[in-house]
Amino acid sequence: MKYSTIPLAQTITQHCQAKGISNIVISPGSRNAPLIISFTENPYFNCYSIVDERCAAFFALGLAQYSGKPAALVCTSGSALLNYYPAVAEAFYSEIPLVVISADRPSYKIDVGDGQTIRQDNVFDRHIGYSANLKQDLTHAMDRIKRYRPEWIDQLSVENEQNKVQAYNDNELNKAINISIHEYTPVHINAPFEEPLYEVLKESTLQPNLDFYENSEAAGSVDDEIISAWQKAKRKMVLVGVNPPNSVAQEWLNHIGSDPSVIMLTENTSNIHHQNFFSSIDTLIAPMELSKDKEVLFQELQPDILLTFGGLIVSKKIKAFLRSFGPERHYHVGQKKANDTFFCLTRHLKMPAQDFLSNIYTKKKETVHSDYYAKWNRVRTKYLRKRESYLTQIQFSDFLAFYIIAQRIPDNLQLQLANSSTVRYAQLFDLDKTIKVYCNRGTSGIDGSTSTAIGASLNAESPTLLITGDLSFFYDSNALWNNYIRKDFRIILINNGGGGIFRILPGKDDSENFERFFETKHQLDAKALCAMYGLDYSAVNEKKSLEKKLVTFFEPSSKPQLLEVFTPRLKNNKILVDYFHFIS
Repeated sequence: MKYSTIPLAQTITQHCQAKGISNIVISPGSRNAPLIISFTENPYFNCYSIVDERCAAFFALGLAQYSGKPAALVCTSGSALLNYYPAVAEAFYSEIPLVVISADRPSYKIDVGDGQTIRQDNVFDRHIGYSANLKQDLTHAMDRIKRYRPEWIDQLSVENEQNKVQAYNDNELNKAINISIHEYTPVHINAPFEEPLYEVLKESTLQPNLDFYENSEAAGSVDDEIISAWQKAKRKMVLVGVNPPNSVAQEWLNHIGSDPSVIMLTENTSNIHHQNFFSSIDTLIAPMELSKDKEVLFQELQPDILLTFGGLIVSKKIKAFLRSFGPERHYHVGQKKANDTFFCLTRHLKMPAQDFLSNIYTKKKETVHSDYYAKWNRVRTKYLRKRESYLTQIQFSDFLAFYIIAQRIPDNLQLQLANSSTVRYAQLFDLDKTIKVYCNRGTSGIDGSTSTAIGASLNAESPTLLITGDLSFFYDSNALWNNYIRKDFRIILINNGGGGIFRILPGKDDSENFERFFETKHQLDAKALCAMYGLDYSAVNEKKSLEKKLVTFFEPSSKPQLLEVFTPRLKNNKILVDYFHFIS
């Protein structure tokens, strides 16, 4: 093995190894050479080379999203670091652990006109779990320190001063990495290196001071007041946002699914299933919005208690409903933050959702008499029957394409959904309960969906399918610029010739300005990109060809595959809007 001669580089890599951070995503550079050498020469680490830093950050986010463990990013100094910001913000709001390690120039070379320098310390400020701004070693490149910062060195005790630097850096690294691991958040480690950068040793010259944070929190319990309120309430609504697969035992889901006083609203990204759960929220809410009896229906749906867990909710319609027809009590269950999404939060119970449900249904003595579930299940059943009828009448479109695709995704697949219309269409249709669903809903941006999916696919036991829209795919096309795309990776690209969601949102018109600046109409396809990056390409533009292609699309292949589905730009929005009118 080879080790950088710079103590700080050795320190960082040893901290990462000791804390179990094995996935390292590196973008090329010179200032980060000590880190590149230290990580890539150590067989413990799985090192990935991704040139585009924005793609690299989302790639690492995918690795961490799938594993639940931090992945590390390594970049050079200057603007390279700023390209990490979209993924850092996504990780912050999605509670995904990332360790961002940026190489920096010495502080005396910042803001003096030296090349490739910016103010890197605290650069992520309000979207980071912790910022560790490390100190430069005093025993490396001492001639430059004596020239530019002689006050840093006590000539009689250089070793003592270096020990202070080492102690400070160890403390900051322990704090940053422990926070990322235990609080599921991104952290930033900024490391200044002076030249020479490429010198190596055959043996490590230091042993860092390692501190392992132990989580001593006891299992949570639910107090009698909440249990009593839950038992008495006749209308309880449970709303689940983004949720990791297998985080709640089916035993407790069966309990809540069988409670006549509960309606359980889920989304595909909730990753929980029961035959009594309402898995298409908009199909329930949207027809009520269009009804002349809207106020009465919403009052009847209004819950006494709202229980939420998981991350962010996709459905805008449920947010609008609960903000206008809020519950008497809103409990959010989760170990980190509680978003007051509906402006009625009563309590934040810092425990896993499974602990809450087991408390409630272990201690619950009797079931309250209620027809809450039965009433709304009849409404849901009526809407779903009408949906089946509607699907037989419409022409090929985004809506019909998503329905066909949802029916034909193989069991046990990992499904990655891009933003923004993609994830919304997907919520309208049920998926097999064995499919694990992910989406970057922390910031809900279209950037980085492909990169995240590729990163998340690497260690998955099953194949991965990414369903994406055209703008999201072309925006993140550099995601394909790497050597890590598995042969069983699949992409279904819904190409409707622009930002189709803008034709659905308020403010749509048919002017040239709308098509150019909102919808961003285009005539691009993915064929040339697939040829350049080595993916098998195929395309369809109608129902029968899509159904036929999906029969073989998921079979084993020698290359990853992309299927481009062309849909009618000017008709998709009308078909979707007409759907809600039809079922109402």
